[in-house]
Amino acid sequence: MKKILVANRGEIAIRVMKTAKKMGIKTVAIYSTIDRQSPHVKFADEAVLIGEAPSNQSYLLGDKIIKVAKELNVDAIHPGYGFLSENGDFAEACEKNDIIFIGPKSHAIRIMGSKLAAKDAVKSYDIPMVPGTDKAITDIPEAKKIAAKIGFPILIKASAGGGGKGMRVVENEAEFESQMDRAISEAINSFGNGSVFIEKYVASPRHIEIQVMADSHGNVIHLFERECSIQRRHQKVVEEAPSSVLTPELRQQMGDAAVRVAKACDYVGAGTVEFLLDEHLNFYFLEMNTRLQVEHPVSEIITNTDLVELQIQVARGEVLPMKQEDLKIHGHALELRVYAEDPLNNFLPSVGTLDTYKLPEGKGIRVDNGFEEGMEIPIYYDPMISKLITYGNTRDEAISLMKTAISNYHIEGIKTTLPFGTFVCEHEAFRSGNFDTHFVKNYYSPEQLLEQQKTEARIAALIAVKHYVEEQKQLKIPS
Repeated sequence: MKKILVANRGEIAIRVMKTAKKMGIKTVAIYSTIDRQSPHVKFADEAVLIGEAPSNQSYLLGDKIIKVAKELNVDAIHPGYGFLSENGDFAEACEKNDIIFIGPKSHAIRIMGSKLAAKDAVKSYDIPMVPGTDKAITDIPEAKKIAAKIGFPILIKASAGGGGKGMRVVENEAEFESQMDRAISEAINSFGNGSVFIEKYVASPRHIEIQVMADSHGNVIHLFERECSIQRRHQKVVEEAPSSVLTPELRQQMGDAAVRVAKACDYVGAGTVEFLLDEHLNFYFLEMNTRLQVEHPVSEIITNTDLVELQIQVARGEVLPMKQEDLKIHGHALELRVYAEDPLNNFLPSVGTLDTYKLPEGKGIRVDNGFEEGMEIPIYYDPMISKLITYGNTRDEAISLMKTAISNYHIEGIKTTLPFGTFVCEHEAFRSGNFDTHFVKNYYSPEQLLEQQKTEARIAALIAVKHYVEEQKQLKIPS
């Protein structure tokens, strides 16, 4: 494998290219017209304009991307995450064109890309699952009877869904049909597939996911868990590894279950098996993401591994260089997704120019970044600017360093989730580990964030005055 095309943009494209270069592999970037000056374009050995700004005219053009790859004698394509990363047709097209797809085989993507197919695939592998239907709902009156049998509240979910789209909580039988219609409509609009199913709603869940890695020789390992319960609109904002609530016994049980899920679909490569953990520490299989996750850095840090390097090695047909017993958890890692969103305005996207953009630096701080000062935030793509990751020997150390790193991350010109990150790190529920996926609903409001910022400003002013007085004393100048 001498040359890789990265079919993505921004921070994840750079992240993949860094490992490829470390391994002596040349890289090709693709870019849309609006990304012409983006850092990932400059970082690559070669770069090709793929189309106009909208993703359906650029980063989603699978056939055109493969054509470029063949013209440039590319050996493999790494899809990153998003865009074509979980597109079975694209993976199959790569296979047919003798290009290595750095990810699972197309059949595994298709099985796990449907929540219903995934449930069917793993049901004989002794994997705990939330009570619910195991096929798409076509008969609403019959579905209503099933819901009543399961017991309200229940959750309606899009089979092809993700990111909270096509998902509705139904509190009682009276609102079942209206919520069902909304879920189906949203699923069609978001995924072109209106298939939905129902399952028991877990009232106070934690979102725990297990990182797995599998080679083509039948070896499957897990790299422990990530806690991803701090979310807004069912999308993650803060992640950490390990979770503060898993016992060693529960960690092993969930890890073993994740490995069985991967084996259920003959998985190869990096993947993530997602579980719900209820208040009694019972866990239930949710789905499998057949790609590298946004939050993969926290797993890399606590296991001293390079997941992209492992992806490339496995894609080349190599045997995994480690066994399960070789892996140990070292310290604690925390990640904040830095979105161009306004946490004071319901996390709505914030459009503008990065007038000031200075990254924090220091021991235990990592920033996976895709922007530079002076760049505009495009409206066409996910609003994530970067990922801020901190590492400490303990969870408290990682949290404390995250607060410091946020205060040294200077962004002007747009609103970001940095202040929200501080809010989370300072909240007692998060610090104590006693929280679930309803953290934002239960504890966060713009008014609380504003009050916190005022308090911090007052403290900063008092510290500045104290320093000034001390300096005057040292200079023996009357204050």
